[in-house]
Amino acid sequence: MNPVDEAVRFFGGDMICSQAILASFGRRYGLDETLARRVARAFGGGAGLLGRTCGAVNGALMVLGLAIPGEDERAARAVVYEATRFFVSRFEKRTGTTVCRELLGVDVSTEDGYRQARERNLFGVKCPAIIRMAGEVLQETMDEYC
Repeated sequence: MNPVDEAVRFFGGDMICSQAILASFGRRYGLDETLARRVARAFGGGAGLLGRTCGAVNGALMVLGLAIPGEDERAARAVVYEATRFFVSRFEKRTGTTVCRELLGVDVSTEDGYRQARERNLFGVKCPAIIRMAGEVLQETMDEYC
């Protein structure tokens, strides 16, 4: 199974967006699923349900950190930053934003917004498409930089 489809499947299980992306793509860099879950668990709902940067975006950026090699940390970081800008630009071109509350159309950081998201099944309807898009853009980014 390709990592994009696997990420969507993981999310359909019991993972949040960041965990699904990191676990599916991180495997090829030696990151096991258990550790991926732990590392990425704070990033759901735009980081701790704050509605900020989408967890799928954060998961993708963590993958870029794993994927871009380099013994010289400063040089590797420069490439990761460039790849991050590439990823974010492409993601925003397709979605208009990287902000969770804007992607969902409700502010999950509020009790009312979170309730609306649950009632309208936004996590089940919108998030899988966002995860797929983030995975596709991540793959494009990796093809360019890794």
